[in-house]
Amino acid sequence: MSGRTHARACPERTCVGCRERAAKSDLLRVVVVGDETVPDDRGTLPGRGAYLHPVKACLDLAVRRRAFTRAFRGRGPLGTDGLNAYLGRQ
Repeated sequence: MSGRTHARACPERTCVGCRERAAKSDLLRVVVVGDETVPDDRGTLPGRGAYLHPVKACLDLAVRRRAFTRAFRGRGPLGTDGLNAYLGRQ
């Protein structure tokens, strides 16, 4: 044994809006409930998740690029009212 301690790697995810990689803890997990995208700030909701910087600019980019449709594998047009309300409060 060499006596070295290994630092744990911080999990990284890619923002679906700006496409930049960031630490998972710096991003907001988004899931689909019905036909609406909703924030999952605790990371406990079931289903496939997509990650987004918690800023309006990244949400606008994701909507413009139709990134949620791709991330959730073609579930059709999804509403973003819940995300807009969540990001407006911050």
